[in-house]
Amino acid sequence: MTEKESKHSAEAGAVRSLQETPTWALATVCFFFIAVSIFLERLINLLSTRLKNNRKKSLLEAVENLKSVLMVLGFMSLMLNVTEGEVSKICIPIKYANRMLPCRKTIKSHDDVNGDDDDDDDHDNSFFHQCSSKGKTSLISQEGLTQLSFFFCVLACMHILCNLAILLLGMAKMRKWESWEKETQTVEYLAANDPNRFRITRDTTFARRHLSSWTETSIQLWIKCFFRQFFNSVAKVDYLTLRHGFIFAHVSSNNAFNFQNYIQRSLHEDFKTVVGISPLMWLTVVIFMLLDVYGWRVYFYMSFVPLIIVLVIGTKLEMIVAKMAVTIKENNSVIRGTPLVEPNDTHFWFSNPRFLLSILHYTLFLNTFEMAFFLWVTWQFGINSCYHDNRGIIITRLVLAVTVQFLSSYITLPLYAIVTQMGSSYKRAILEEQLANVLRQWQGIVRDRRKKEQTPETDNNDNNNNGDIDSGESPVQSEVAYDFRFSGGQPPILQDIPIQEQTER
Repeated sequence: MTEKESKHSAEAGAVRSLQETPTWALATVCFFFIAVSIFLERLINLLSTRLKNNRKKSLLEAVENLKSVLMVLGFMSLMLNVTEGEVSKICIPIKYANRMLPCRKTIKSHDDVNGDDDDDDDHDNSFFHQCSSKGKTSLISQEGLTQLSFFFCVLACMHILCNLAILLLGMAKMRKWESWEKETQTVEYLAANDPNRFRITRDTTFARRHLSSWTETSIQLWIKCFFRQFFNSVAKVDYLTLRHGFIFAHVSSNNAFNFQNYIQRSLHEDFKTVVGISPLMWLTVVIFMLLDVYGWRVYFYMSFVPLIIVLVIGTKLEMIVAKMAVTIKENNSVIRGTPLVEPNDTHFWFSNPRFLLSILHYTLFLNTFEMAFFLWVTWQFGINSCYHDNRGIIITRLVLAVTVQFLSSYITLPLYAIVTQMGSSYKRAILEEQLANVLRQWQGIVRDRRKKEQTPETDNNDNNNNGDIDSGESPVQSEVAYDFRFSGGQPPILQDIPIQEQTER
């Protein structure tokens, strides 16, 4: 090999800094990352604008929470990249560095490391020799910090994908509820649920579904509810009965109330909570990283925890519905019309329906972390790394993670969205938003009707006012107020809502 060829070969294998990098290469890479970042930023802003125009307030807040989470993860990656040099200079005794290792079979001796110095980066070697000269080793290498920053990137992407799956699967589950809601406005439904019709409680469809020989003891009821969540977790009769109980308790006798729309908005409210990451969850990440010691198999045992919690929550939600049926039977042997369930916070643990959502939120994050950790290890160290030394355990963890994601998104969270309405309170903000939309539509109808009913006589009377401005209510406001109080044609959501008149004393 000639001297010129040897020189070219050495330059080809050398690591170049920015001082030795062509400007066209630097500009190309910068342009690519800037373009992708601006595209993603514009995409998020476009999504926020569309949600705002469609008055999806809960989803808009969920997007803002997601942006906050991504910002925190971005700051973590930035700090790791900026401070990796200083952190690598921190030296610790070798005896402590050889404790609680995740992969024992990849440990290299001090002589092996010195023998491989020629293959390492010169910058890393300087930190290594700085600590080795003191008989110590680095707290964490620059390569380790770079790999850790990659983990936060993978966690961010997996967090977005898992939350998107939660929303899409939950809405897909609720889509078939639309036909049930439309059925409540048919003559057949009103005739079948005539309030003047007497029926034996046990003969109703709701009672036949939940009352059987398996409901005689609490243990039998738990077993029945455990398996029920996998098959027809929300039946048509359950939806109609819970709808009737909610409307009777919170919206008086307004049968035209769109319960399915309310449940869907309630799911959006719950989704707003699920997308966030609390400090306790970040503390959990640190604890699991601490306990990821070779031979302990912490991640294998951890993979069962989300599945157990999701199954317990699903069983509890089914238990609430079943106990309502038992209560109806115990209180009344004969009922009028539709079986009436009574919403109450005592149905839930600690008399707090939101407690179940908090547990479910924590469980979903654990499952997201489990999948993100698996992808990160596979990406950084390969499928044959020491993390994947047991293929049976790896396959089990993957199956459990996917199962938990599907169960929680398609079964548990939609079930929670409807059963949690059986609490003592309701989401007032959602009802107020629906009420505001109805009032806007109603006012527009009244305005159009008044324009059509105007006559030349009223126009002449208006001209005789000589430009005086009436300080009272506008004609549209007066007619809306009149219809609101005295007309029988008010919107369905406003029926049976009492109007408090102000009296002068």
